[in-house]
Amino acid sequence: MTKVLLIAVSILVSSSLFSQEPSSIYIIKFNDKSNSNYSIDQPGFFLSERAVERRQKFGIPIKESDLPISPGYLRLIIDQGSQLIVKSKWLNLVIVNNDNPDKIESISKLSFVKEVIRADYLFKKQPEYPNNDLSQSKPFFRNETFSNQPLFPHVLKSSDAIMEFDYGASFNQIDMLNGIPLHNEGFTGEGMVIAVLDAGFRRVDQMEVFDTLWANDRILGTRDYVEPGNNVFNDTIHNHGMKVLSTMGGNLPGQLVGTAPHADYYLIRTEDATAEYLMEEYFWVQGAEYADSLGADLINSSLGYTEFDDPLENHTYEDMDGNTTPITIGADLAAEKGILVCNSAGNSAGNPWLYIGAPADGDSVFTIGAVDSSGNWAGFSSIGPTFDGRLKPNVVAQGKLAVIANPSGGISLGSGTSFSSPIIAGMTACLWQANPDFNNMKIMQAIQQSASQYNNPDDYMGYGIPNYEAANNILGINEVTLIENQMVVRVSPNPFKESLFLSIDLIQSSMINISLSEITGKMVYNREVKGRPGRNELVMKDIQKLTNGIYILQLRSSHQVKSIKVVKH
Repeated sequence: MTKVLLIAVSILVSSSLFSQEPSSIYIIKFNDKSNSNYSIDQPGFFLSERAVERRQKFGIPIKESDLPISPGYLRLIIDQGSQLIVKSKWLNLVIVNNDNPDKIESISKLSFVKEVIRADYLFKKQPEYPNNDLSQSKPFFRNETFSNQPLFPHVLKSSDAIMEFDYGASFNQIDMLNGIPLHNEGFTGEGMVIAVLDAGFRRVDQMEVFDTLWANDRILGTRDYVEPGNNVFNDTIHNHGMKVLSTMGGNLPGQLVGTAPHADYYLIRTEDATAEYLMEEYFWVQGAEYADSLGADLINSSLGYTEFDDPLENHTYEDMDGNTTPITIGADLAAEKGILVCNSAGNSAGNPWLYIGAPADGDSVFTIGAVDSSGNWAGFSSIGPTFDGRLKPNVVAQGKLAVIANPSGGISLGSGTSFSSPIIAGMTACLWQANPDFNNMKIMQAIQQSASQYNNPDDYMGYGIPNYEAANNILGINEVTLIENQMVVRVSPNPFKESLFLSIDLIQSSMINISLSEITGKMVYNREVKGRPGRNELVMKDIQKLTNGIYILQLRSSHQVKSIKVVKH
Protein backbone atom coordinates (compact mmCIF):
# COMPACT_ATOMS: atom_id res chain seq x y z
CA MET A 1 0.00 0.00 0.00
CA THR A 2 1.39 3.39 -0.99
CA LYS A 3 2.01 5.70 1.90
CA VAL A 4 0.64 9.20 1.42
CA LEU A 5 2.56 12.31 2.41
CA LEU A 6 0.09 14.98 3.40
CA ILE A 7 0.82 18.37 1.86
CA ALA A 8 0.11 20.77 4.68
CA VAL A 9 1.71 23.47 6.74
CA SER A 10 2.68 21.96 10.08
CA ILE A 11 3.63 23.71 13.29
CA LEU A 12 5.15 21.12 15.58
CA VAL A 13 4.22 20.73 19.20
CA SER A 14 7.15 21.43 21.50
CA SER A 15 8.69 18.29 22.99
CA SER A 16 10.66 20.24 25.59
CA LEU A 17 7.56 20.50 27.77
CA PHE A 18 7.73 16.84 28.59
CA SER A 19 11.05 17.10 30.37
CA GLN A 20 9.80 19.75 32.74
CA GLU A 21 6.56 20.67 34.43
CA PRO A 22 4.80 23.54 32.63
CA SER A 23 3.88 26.45 34.84
CA SER A 24 0.87 28.03 33.14
CA ILE A 25 -1.43 26.04 30.87
CA TYR A 26 -4.17 27.66 28.79
CA ILE A 27 -6.86 26.41 26.46
CA ILE A 28 -7.33 28.90 23.63
CA LYS A 29 -10.51 28.47 21.57
CA PHE A 30 -10.98 30.12 18.20
CA ASN A 31 -14.06 31.67 16.61
CA ASP A 32 -13.47 30.40 13.11
CA LYS A 33 -10.91 29.19 10.58
CA SER A 34 -10.72 32.31 8.45
CA ASN A 35 -7.64 33.92 6.92
CA SER A 36 -6.33 30.58 5.75
CA ASN A 37 -5.23 29.16 2.41
CA TYR A 38 -7.11 25.95 3.21
CA SER A 39 -10.49 25.36 1.58
CA ILE A 40 -13.04 22.57 1.76
CA ASP A 41 -13.00 22.69 -2.04
CA GLN A 42 -9.37 21.52 -2.06
CA PRO A 43 -9.23 18.76 0.55
CA GLY A 44 -6.08 17.22 -0.92
CA PHE A 45 -4.02 19.82 0.92
CA PHE A 46 -5.07 18.55 4.36
CA LEU A 47 -6.54 15.06 3.83
CA SER A 48 -4.93 12.07 2.18
CA GLU A 49 -6.38 10.72 -1.05
CA ARG A 50 -7.70 7.74 0.90
CA ALA A 51 -9.50 9.99 3.40
CA VAL A 52 -11.10 11.99 0.58
CA GLU A 53 -12.18 8.81 -1.20
CA ARG A 54 -13.92 7.56 1.95
CA ARG A 55 -15.92 10.76 2.21
CA GLN A 56 -16.89 10.63 -1.45
CA LYS A 57 -17.84 6.95 -1.31
CA PHE A 58 -20.18 7.33 1.65
CA GLY A 59 -21.47 10.82 0.91
CA ILE A 60 -19.74 12.41 3.89
CA PRO A 61 -19.42 16.16 3.39
CA ILE A 62 -16.12 17.89 3.98
CA LYS A 63 -16.82 20.49 6.64
CA GLU A 64 -15.07 23.38 8.32
CA SER A 65 -14.11 21.00 11.12
CA ASP A 66 -11.91 19.16 8.61
CA LEU A 67 -9.88 22.30 7.93
CA PRO A 68 -6.64 22.72 9.89
CA ILE A 69 -6.50 25.53 12.41
CA SER A 70 -5.60 28.69 10.54
CA PRO A 71 -1.78 28.83 10.36
CA GLY A 72 -1.90 32.60 10.79
CA TYR A 73 -3.74 32.23 14.08
CA LEU A 74 -1.17 29.73 15.29
CA ARG A 75 1.69 31.99 14.33
CA LEU A 76 0.25 34.92 16.27
CA ILE A 77 -0.26 32.71 19.35
CA ILE A 78 3.34 31.45 19.15
CA ASP A 79 4.64 34.98 18.63
CA GLN A 80 3.20 35.81 22.04
CA GLY A 81 5.63 33.36 23.64
CA SER A 82 3.33 30.33 23.75
CA GLN A 83 4.56 26.77 23.48
CA LEU A 84 2.05 24.49 21.77
CA ILE A 85 1.09 21.30 23.61
CA VAL A 86 -2.07 20.37 21.69
CA LYS A 87 -3.75 21.64 18.55
CA SER A 88 -7.11 20.20 17.54
CA LYS A 89 -8.83 21.14 14.29
CA TRP A 90 -12.03 19.30 15.24
CA LEU A 91 -12.36 21.20 18.52
CA ASN A 92 -10.79 24.34 16.97
CA LEU A 93 -8.50 25.01 19.90
CA VAL A 94 -4.93 24.90 21.07
CA ILE A 95 -3.50 24.18 24.49
CA VAL A 96 -0.36 26.13 25.28
CA ASN A 97 2.15 26.82 27.99
CA ASN A 98 2.70 30.53 28.57
CA ASP A 99 3.84 31.94 31.92
CA ASN A 100 3.56 35.60 30.87
CA PRO A 101 0.19 37.03 32.01
CA ASP A 102 0.60 40.11 29.80
CA LYS A 103 1.03 37.94 26.72
CA ILE A 104 -2.04 35.90 27.64
CA GLU A 105 -3.99 39.13 28.06
CA SER A 106 -2.90 40.19 24.58
CA ILE A 107 -3.96 36.83 23.15
CA SER A 108 -7.41 37.09 24.75
CA LYS A 109 -7.98 40.39 22.91
CA LEU A 110 -7.26 38.98 19.46
CA SER A 111 -10.37 39.20 17.26
CA PHE A 112 -10.29 35.52 16.29
CA VAL A 113 -9.98 34.23 19.87
CA LYS A 114 -13.27 33.05 21.32
CA GLU A 115 -12.12 32.17 24.83
CA VAL A 116 -8.96 31.70 26.92
CA ILE A 117 -9.21 29.32 29.88
CA ARG A 118 -6.54 28.85 32.54
CA ALA A 119 -6.12 25.08 32.76
CA ASP A 120 -3.06 24.15 34.83
CA TYR A 121 -5.03 21.11 36.00
CA LEU A 122 -4.64 19.53 32.57
CA PHE A 123 -1.02 18.58 33.02
CA LYS A 124 0.39 15.87 35.26
CA LYS A 125 1.74 16.94 38.61
CA GLN A 126 1.90 13.65 40.48
CA PRO A 127 5.00 11.44 40.72
CA GLU A 128 5.32 8.85 38.00
CA TYR A 129 3.89 5.42 38.68
CA PRO A 130 6.65 2.95 39.55
CA ASN A 131 7.54 0.51 36.77
CA ASN A 132 4.80 1.90 34.49
CA ASP A 133 2.35 -0.34 36.34
CA LEU A 134 -0.94 0.50 34.67
CA SER A 135 -2.97 -2.30 36.25
CA GLN A 136 -2.41 -1.14 39.84
CA SER A 137 -2.59 2.60 39.35
CA LYS A 138 -4.46 3.97 36.33
CA PRO A 139 -8.21 3.71 36.90
CA PHE A 140 -9.10 2.38 33.44
CA PHE A 141 -6.52 -0.41 33.63
CA ARG A 142 -7.29 -1.61 37.14
CA ASN A 143 -8.27 -5.27 37.21
CA GLU A 144 -6.32 -6.03 34.05
CA THR A 145 -4.25 -9.12 34.75
CA PHE A 146 -1.50 -10.93 32.89
CA SER A 147 0.11 -14.30 33.35
CA ASN A 148 3.84 -14.29 33.94
CA GLN A 149 4.37 -17.66 32.30
CA PRO A 150 4.38 -18.19 28.54
CA LEU A 151 1.47 -20.20 27.17
CA PHE A 152 2.91 -23.01 25.08
CA PRO A 153 1.22 -24.30 21.91
CA HIS A 154 0.33 -27.69 23.38
CA VAL A 155 -1.80 -26.18 26.15
CA LEU A 156 -4.73 -25.42 23.84
CA LYS A 157 -5.34 -26.65 20.33
CA SER A 158 -7.79 -25.62 17.65
CA SER A 159 -10.35 -28.03 16.24
CA ASP A 160 -9.76 -30.46 13.40
CA ALA A 161 -11.79 -28.32 10.99
CA ILE A 162 -10.09 -27.21 7.78
CA MET A 163 -8.86 -23.64 8.34
CA GLU A 164 -6.66 -21.17 6.53
CA PHE A 165 -4.71 -20.49 9.73
CA ASP A 166 -3.34 -22.61 12.54
CA TYR A 167 -4.87 -20.59 15.38
CA GLY A 168 -3.44 -22.61 18.23
CA ALA A 169 -4.45 -21.22 21.59
CA SER A 170 -6.19 -18.21 20.02
CA PHE A 171 -8.79 -20.40 18.29
CA ASN A 172 -11.53 -19.88 20.88
CA GLN A 173 -11.52 -16.08 20.89
CA ILE A 174 -12.09 -16.05 17.12
CA ASP A 175 -14.35 -19.08 16.89
CA MET A 176 -16.60 -17.64 19.61
CA LEU A 177 -17.41 -14.85 17.15
CA ASN A 178 -17.86 -17.31 14.26
CA GLY A 179 -15.13 -15.39 12.51
CA ILE A 180 -13.23 -18.33 11.05
CA PRO A 181 -15.59 -18.69 8.04
CA LEU A 182 -14.69 -15.14 6.99
CA HIS A 183 -10.98 -15.95 7.24
CA ASN A 184 -11.55 -19.11 5.21
CA GLU A 185 -13.24 -17.04 2.50
CA GLY A 186 -10.18 -14.79 2.31
CA PHE A 187 -11.50 -11.91 4.40
CA THR A 188 -8.56 -11.33 6.73
CA GLY A 189 -8.52 -7.53 6.82
CA GLU A 190 -6.49 -7.03 3.66
CA GLY A 191 -6.80 -3.49 2.35
CA MET A 192 -8.36 -2.23 5.60
CA VAL A 193 -6.51 0.32 7.73
CA ILE A 194 -6.74 0.21 11.53
CA ALA A 195 -5.34 2.99 13.71
CA VAL A 196 -4.37 1.75 17.16
CA LEU A 197 -4.47 4.48 19.81
CA ASP A 198 -2.72 3.24 22.93
CA ALA A 199 -0.01 3.64 25.57
CA GLY A 200 3.04 2.34 23.72
CA PHE A 201 4.24 -0.42 21.44
CA ARG A 202 7.41 -1.66 23.06
CA ARG A 203 9.47 -3.98 20.80
CA VAL A 204 6.79 -4.38 18.14
CA ASP A 205 9.62 -3.78 15.66
CA GLN A 206 11.55 -6.77 17.03
CA MET A 207 9.03 -9.46 18.01
CA GLU A 208 8.44 -12.56 15.92
CA VAL A 209 4.67 -12.36 16.34
CA PHE A 210 4.68 -9.22 14.16
CA ASP A 211 7.15 -10.43 11.53
CA THR A 212 4.53 -10.87 8.83
CA LEU A 213 3.24 -7.32 9.37
CA TRP A 214 6.71 -5.92 8.75
CA ALA A 215 7.53 -8.32 5.91
CA ASN A 216 4.42 -7.18 4.04
CA ASP A 217 4.70 -3.45 4.88
CA ARG A 218 1.55 -3.53 6.97
CA ILE A 219 2.85 -1.17 9.65
CA LEU A 220 2.17 2.05 7.74
CA GLY A 221 3.48 4.53 10.30
CA THR A 222 3.69 5.67 13.91
CA ARG A 223 3.27 8.86 15.90
CA ASP A 224 3.68 9.84 19.54
CA TYR A 225 1.50 12.65 20.89
CA VAL A 226 2.63 12.22 24.49
CA GLU A 227 6.30 12.81 23.68
CA PRO A 228 6.41 14.13 20.11
CA GLY A 229 9.19 12.63 18.03
CA ASN A 230 9.65 9.69 20.38
CA ASN A 231 10.17 6.12 19.16
CA VAL A 232 6.98 4.25 20.12
CA PHE A 233 8.88 0.93 20.06
CA ASN A 234 11.67 1.73 22.52
CA ASP A 235 12.34 -0.34 25.62
CA THR A 236 11.40 2.43 28.04
CA ILE A 237 7.87 2.77 26.72
CA HIS A 238 4.89 0.72 27.87
CA ASN A 239 3.94 -2.52 26.10
CA HIS A 240 0.15 -2.27 26.46
CA GLY A 241 -0.32 -1.31 22.81
CA MET A 242 1.89 -4.23 21.76
CA LYS A 243 -0.42 -6.67 23.54
CA VAL A 244 -3.48 -5.02 22.02
CA LEU A 245 -1.99 -5.13 18.52
CA SER A 246 -1.17 -8.82 18.86
CA THR A 247 -4.87 -9.77 19.13
CA MET A 248 -5.49 -8.18 15.71
CA GLY A 249 -2.27 -8.30 13.71
CA GLY A 250 -0.27 -11.04 15.44
CA ASN A 251 0.66 -14.20 13.57
CA LEU A 252 2.51 -17.03 15.29
CA PRO A 253 1.22 -20.19 13.57
CA GLY A 254 0.10 -22.80 16.07
CA GLN A 255 0.03 -20.24 18.88
CA LEU A 256 -1.64 -16.92 18.11
CA VAL A 257 -3.36 -15.55 15.02
CA GLY A 258 -5.02 -12.17 15.27
CA THR A 259 -8.50 -11.39 14.01
CA ALA A 260 -7.16 -9.18 11.19
CA PRO A 261 -3.70 -10.56 10.36
CA HIS A 262 -3.61 -8.96 6.91
CA ALA A 263 -4.87 -5.48 7.79
CA ASP A 264 -2.65 -2.40 7.69
CA TYR A 265 -1.90 -0.53 10.91
CA TYR A 266 -0.96 2.90 12.17
CA LEU A 267 0.40 2.85 15.73
CA ILE A 268 -0.34 6.06 17.61
CA ARG A 269 0.63 6.77 21.21
CA THR A 270 -1.86 9.03 22.99
CA GLU A 271 -1.77 7.52 26.50
CA ASP A 272 0.90 8.31 29.08
CA ALA A 273 1.42 5.21 31.21
CA THR A 274 3.26 7.16 33.89
CA ALA A 275 0.28 9.17 35.15
CA GLU A 276 -3.41 9.86 34.63
CA TYR A 277 -4.31 13.41 33.65
CA LEU A 278 -6.96 15.08 31.54
CA MET A 279 -4.53 16.23 28.84
CA GLU A 280 -4.46 12.62 27.61
CA GLU A 281 -7.99 13.06 26.29
CA TYR A 282 -6.78 15.88 24.06
CA PHE A 283 -3.83 13.74 22.94
CA TRP A 284 -6.41 11.12 21.94
CA VAL A 285 -8.40 13.61 19.88
CA GLN A 286 -5.21 14.60 18.06
CA GLY A 287 -4.53 10.92 17.38
CA ALA A 288 -8.03 10.41 15.99
CA GLU A 289 -7.67 13.46 13.76
CA TYR A 290 -4.39 12.10 12.45
CA ALA A 291 -5.95 8.68 11.80
CA ASP A 292 -8.78 10.33 9.90
CA SER A 293 -6.44 12.44 7.80
CA LEU A 294 -4.59 9.28 6.78
CA GLY A 295 -7.79 7.54 5.73
CA ALA A 296 -8.00 4.93 8.51
CA ASP A 297 -11.12 2.78 8.35
CA LEU A 298 -11.19 1.83 12.02
CA ILE A 299 -9.78 3.03 15.31
CA ASN A 300 -9.17 0.63 18.14
CA SER A 301 -8.87 2.41 21.45
CA SER A 302 -8.28 0.21 24.48
CA LEU A 303 -8.36 3.32 26.63
CA GLY A 304 -10.86 5.19 28.75
CA TYR A 305 -11.04 7.98 31.30
CA THR A 306 -13.04 8.36 34.48
CA GLU A 307 -10.82 9.49 37.37
CA PHE A 308 -7.44 11.19 37.47
CA ASP A 309 -4.43 11.66 39.72
CA ASP A 310 -5.76 15.12 40.56
CA PRO A 311 -9.31 14.60 41.91
CA LEU A 312 -10.26 18.07 40.64
CA GLU A 313 -10.09 16.65 37.10
CA ASN A 314 -12.35 13.66 37.81
CA HIS A 315 -15.32 12.91 35.62
CA THR A 316 -18.63 11.98 37.18
CA TYR A 317 -21.14 9.43 35.99
CA GLU A 318 -23.25 12.41 34.91
CA ASP A 319 -20.48 13.23 32.41
CA MET A 320 -21.05 9.88 30.67
CA ASP A 321 -23.85 11.32 28.56
CA GLY A 322 -22.10 11.15 25.19
CA ASN A 323 -21.70 14.92 24.87
CA THR A 324 -19.49 16.18 27.68
CA THR A 325 -15.91 14.92 27.77
CA PRO A 326 -13.40 16.12 25.15
CA ILE A 327 -12.46 12.58 24.16
CA THR A 328 -16.07 11.49 23.61
CA ILE A 329 -16.79 14.55 21.49
CA GLY A 330 -13.69 13.65 19.46
CA ALA A 331 -14.69 9.98 19.13
CA ASP A 332 -18.15 10.85 17.84
CA LEU A 333 -16.59 13.27 15.36
CA ALA A 334 -14.31 10.47 14.15
CA ALA A 335 -17.40 8.34 13.57
CA GLU A 336 -19.06 11.23 11.76
CA LYS A 337 -16.07 11.27 9.39
CA GLY A 338 -16.77 7.61 8.56
CA ILE A 339 -14.37 5.83 10.93
CA LEU A 340 -15.64 2.86 12.91
CA VAL A 341 -14.44 3.54 16.45
CA CYS A 342 -14.06 0.45 18.67
CA ASN A 343 -13.45 1.27 22.32
CA SER A 344 -13.07 -0.84 25.44
CA ALA A 345 -15.92 -0.55 27.92
CA GLY A 346 -13.52 -0.51 30.88
CA ASN A 347 -12.74 -2.78 33.81
CA SER A 348 -14.67 -1.04 36.57
CA ALA A 349 -17.60 -3.35 37.30
CA GLY A 350 -15.93 -4.47 40.52
CA ASN A 351 -15.04 -0.92 41.56
CA PRO A 352 -17.17 1.91 42.96
CA TRP A 353 -17.19 3.60 39.53
CA LEU A 354 -18.96 0.54 38.00
CA TYR A 355 -19.89 2.08 34.64
CA ILE A 356 -18.33 2.50 31.23
CA GLY A 357 -15.90 5.42 30.84
CA ALA A 358 -15.17 8.02 28.17
CA PRO A 359 -15.18 7.76 25.17
CA ALA A 360 -17.12 4.49 25.52
CA ASP A 361 -20.19 6.62 26.30
CA GLY A 362 -20.28 8.05 22.76
CA ASP A 363 -23.49 7.33 20.87
CA SER A 364 -21.55 6.48 17.70
CA VAL A 365 -18.78 4.57 19.49
CA PHE A 366 -18.76 0.77 19.25
CA THR A 367 -18.26 -0.05 22.93
CA ILE A 368 -16.93 -3.53 23.68
CA GLY A 369 -17.33 -5.44 26.93
CA ALA A 370 -15.72 -8.72 27.95
CA VAL A 371 -16.76 -12.33 28.50
CA ASP A 372 -14.80 -15.42 29.50
CA SER A 373 -13.91 -18.33 27.24
CA SER A 374 -17.38 -19.86 27.74
CA GLY A 375 -19.21 -16.67 26.82
CA ASN A 376 -20.12 -15.64 30.37
CA TRP A 377 -19.92 -12.00 31.41
CA ALA A 378 -16.52 -11.18 32.92
CA GLY A 379 -17.07 -9.71 36.38
CA PHE A 380 -14.64 -6.83 35.80
CA SER A 381 -16.25 -5.62 32.54
CA SER A 382 -17.80 -2.16 32.99
CA ILE A 383 -21.53 -1.95 32.59
CA GLY A 384 -24.09 0.48 31.23
CA PRO A 385 -26.21 2.30 30.66
CA THR A 386 -24.86 5.74 29.86
CA PHE A 387 -26.06 8.48 32.18
CA ASP A 388 -28.75 9.45 29.66
CA GLY A 389 -30.00 5.86 29.52
CA ARG A 390 -28.49 4.52 26.28
CA LEU A 391 -27.48 0.87 25.96
CA LYS A 392 -23.81 0.13 26.61
CA PRO A 393 -21.75 -1.88 25.98
CA ASN A 394 -22.78 -2.54 22.38
CA VAL A 395 -21.38 -6.10 22.15
CA VAL A 396 -18.85 -8.33 23.92
CA ALA A 397 -15.96 -10.65 23.08
CA GLN A 398 -13.48 -12.74 25.02
CA GLY A 399 -11.55 -10.48 27.33
CA LYS A 400 -10.98 -12.81 30.25
CA LEU A 401 -7.93 -15.01 29.72
CA ALA A 402 -7.54 -13.83 26.15
CA VAL A 403 -4.47 -15.02 24.27
CA ILE A 404 -1.99 -12.20 23.69
CA ALA A 405 1.67 -11.80 22.81
CA ASN A 406 4.10 -12.18 25.69
CA PRO A 407 6.64 -9.32 26.01
CA SER A 408 9.38 -11.95 26.26
CA GLY A 409 8.24 -13.70 23.07
CA GLY A 410 5.61 -16.34 22.49
CA ILE A 411 2.16 -15.98 24.00
CA SER A 412 0.45 -15.74 27.36
CA LEU A 413 -2.96 -14.84 28.81
CA GLY A 414 -4.36 -11.43 29.65
CA SER A 415 -7.65 -10.23 31.03
CA GLY A 416 -9.34 -6.91 30.37
CA THR A 417 -11.68 -5.19 27.95
CA SER A 418 -8.44 -3.88 26.44
CA PHE A 419 -8.33 -7.21 24.56
CA SER A 420 -11.99 -7.80 23.78
CA SER A 421 -12.10 -4.47 21.92
CA PRO A 422 -9.28 -5.20 19.42
CA ILE A 423 -10.55 -8.74 18.91
CA ILE A 424 -13.82 -7.17 17.75
CA ALA A 425 -12.05 -4.41 15.81
CA GLY A 426 -10.06 -6.94 13.82
CA MET A 427 -13.06 -9.11 12.99
CA THR A 428 -14.99 -5.99 12.04
CA ALA A 429 -12.24 -5.04 9.58
CA CYS A 430 -12.67 -8.48 7.96
CA LEU A 431 -16.45 -8.04 7.75
CA TRP A 432 -16.05 -4.58 6.23
CA GLN A 433 -13.54 -5.94 3.72
CA ALA A 434 -16.21 -8.43 2.66
CA ASN A 435 -18.88 -5.70 2.43
CA PRO A 436 -17.08 -2.54 1.30
CA ASP A 437 -20.19 -0.71 0.07
CA PHE A 438 -21.64 -0.26 3.56
CA ASN A 439 -20.70 2.62 5.86
CA ASN A 440 -19.47 2.32 9.44
CA MET A 441 -22.91 2.60 11.04
CA LYS A 442 -24.42 -0.13 8.84
CA ILE A 443 -21.51 -2.44 9.60
CA MET A 444 -22.04 -1.86 13.34
CA GLN A 445 -25.78 -2.46 13.05
CA ALA A 446 -25.30 -5.77 11.24
CA ILE A 447 -22.88 -6.95 13.94
CA GLN A 448 -25.39 -6.03 16.63
CA GLN A 449 -28.22 -7.77 14.79
CA SER A 450 -26.14 -10.94 14.59
CA ALA A 451 -25.38 -10.97 18.32
CA SER A 452 -26.67 -13.47 20.85
CA GLN A 453 -28.83 -11.03 22.84
CA TYR A 454 -30.08 -8.81 20.04
CA ASN A 455 -33.71 -9.21 21.06
CA ASN A 456 -33.02 -8.97 24.80
CA PRO A 457 -30.01 -6.71 25.38
CA ASP A 458 -28.84 -5.83 28.88
CA ASP A 459 -26.44 -3.51 30.68
CA TYR A 460 -23.78 -6.20 31.11
CA MET A 461 -23.27 -7.63 27.63
CA GLY A 462 -25.28 -5.26 25.49
CA TYR A 463 -26.47 -7.11 22.40
CA GLY A 464 -24.22 -10.01 23.35
CA ILE A 465 -21.64 -12.03 21.42
CA PRO A 466 -21.62 -11.29 17.68
CA ASN A 467 -21.77 -13.94 14.98
CA TYR A 468 -19.68 -12.57 12.13
CA GLU A 469 -20.80 -15.12 9.55
CA ALA A 470 -24.40 -14.19 10.34
CA ALA A 471 -23.50 -10.47 10.12
CA ASN A 472 -22.00 -11.15 6.71
CA ASN A 473 -25.22 -12.87 5.67
CA ILE A 474 -27.29 -9.96 6.95
CA LEU A 475 -25.27 -7.48 4.90
CA GLY A 476 -25.52 -9.75 1.86
CA ILE A 477 -29.30 -9.88 1.88
CA ASN A 478 -30.88 -7.66 -0.76
CA GLU A 479 -33.93 -7.96 -2.92
CA VAL A 480 -32.50 -9.74 -5.98
CA THR A 481 -34.27 -9.34 -9.30
CA LEU A 482 -33.12 -11.90 -11.88
CA ILE A 483 -35.60 -10.84 -14.56
CA GLU A 484 -36.61 -7.23 -14.09
CA ASN A 485 -40.26 -6.59 -13.19
CA GLN A 486 -41.25 -10.26 -13.37
CA MET A 487 -42.18 -10.36 -9.70
CA VAL A 488 -42.71 -7.49 -7.28
CA VAL A 489 -43.05 -8.43 -3.61
CA ARG A 490 -44.30 -6.34 -0.69
CA VAL A 491 -44.07 -7.63 2.87
CA SER A 492 -45.78 -6.26 5.97
CA PRO A 493 -45.49 -5.81 8.82
CA ASN A 494 -41.74 -5.95 9.22
CA PRO A 495 -40.83 -6.51 12.06
CA PHE A 496 -43.72 -8.92 12.60
CA LYS A 497 -45.19 -10.64 15.67
CA GLU A 498 -47.76 -13.23 14.56
CA SER A 499 -48.03 -13.36 10.76
CA LEU A 500 -46.74 -11.86 7.53
CA PHE A 501 -48.87 -10.38 4.77
CA LEU A 502 -47.46 -10.83 1.24
CA SER A 503 -48.48 -8.93 -1.87
CA ILE A 504 -46.98 -10.45 -5.04
CA ASP A 505 -47.36 -8.82 -8.45
CA LEU A 506 -46.74 -11.12 -11.43
CA ILE A 507 -46.66 -10.56 -15.17
CA GLN A 508 -47.38 -14.22 -15.96
CA SER A 509 -48.58 -17.31 -14.13
CA SER A 510 -45.98 -19.16 -12.11
CA MET A 511 -45.65 -21.58 -9.23
CA ILE A 512 -44.03 -19.78 -6.30
CA ASN A 513 -42.17 -21.48 -3.50
CA ILE A 514 -42.24 -19.45 -0.28
CA SER A 515 -39.78 -20.30 2.48
CA LEU A 516 -38.66 -18.77 5.73
CA SER A 517 -35.24 -19.67 7.14
CA GLU A 518 -33.12 -18.77 10.13
CA ILE A 519 -29.84 -16.96 9.50
CA THR A 520 -28.09 -20.29 10.01
CA GLY A 521 -29.97 -21.71 7.01
CA LYS A 522 -32.45 -23.86 8.91
CA MET A 523 -35.84 -23.73 7.15
CA VAL A 524 -38.79 -23.10 9.49
CA TYR A 525 -41.58 -22.48 6.95
CA ASN A 526 -42.19 -23.77 3.42
CA ARG A 527 -45.19 -23.40 1.16
CA GLU A 528 -45.91 -23.55 -2.58
CA VAL A 529 -48.66 -21.51 -4.22
CA LYS A 530 -49.85 -20.93 -7.76
CA GLY A 531 -49.51 -17.32 -8.74
CA ARG A 532 -51.65 -15.68 -11.43
CA PRO A 533 -50.95 -12.54 -13.48
CA GLY A 534 -51.68 -9.41 -11.50
CA ARG A 535 -51.71 -9.01 -7.73
CA ASN A 536 -51.63 -12.08 -5.50
CA GLU A 537 -52.21 -11.66 -1.77
CA LEU A 538 -51.68 -14.23 0.96
CA VAL A 539 -51.01 -14.46 4.68
CA MET A 540 -48.20 -16.51 6.22
CA LYS A 541 -49.70 -17.97 9.39
CA ASP A 542 -48.41 -20.37 12.04
CA ILE A 543 -45.19 -18.39 12.55
CA GLN A 544 -46.12 -16.64 15.78
CA LYS A 545 -44.25 -19.23 17.87
CA LEU A 546 -40.94 -18.66 16.11
CA THR A 547 -38.09 -17.42 18.28
CA ASN A 548 -37.50 -13.68 18.06
CA GLY A 549 -34.72 -12.86 15.63
CA ILE A 550 -33.78 -12.35 11.99
CA TYR A 551 -35.15 -14.59 9.23
CA ILE A 552 -34.72 -14.81 5.47
CA LEU A 553 -37.94 -14.82 3.47
CA GLN A 554 -37.33 -16.31 0.02
CA LEU A 555 -39.77 -16.38 -2.90
CA ARG A 556 -38.72 -18.51 -5.84
CA SER A 557 -40.56 -18.62 -9.16
CA SER A 558 -39.56 -20.30 -12.39
CA HIS A 559 -37.97 -17.02 -13.48
CA GLN A 560 -36.41 -15.42 -10.45
CA VAL A 561 -35.64 -15.43 -6.74
CA LYS A 562 -36.24 -12.72 -4.17
CA SER A 563 -34.66 -12.77 -0.70
CA ILE A 564 -35.91 -10.35 1.95
CA LYS A 565 -34.74 -9.93 5.54
CA VAL A 566 -37.60 -9.98 8.06
CA VAL A 567 -37.46 -9.63 11.84
CA LYS A 568 -39.62 -11.47 14.37
CA HIS A 569 -40.25 -9.41 17.53
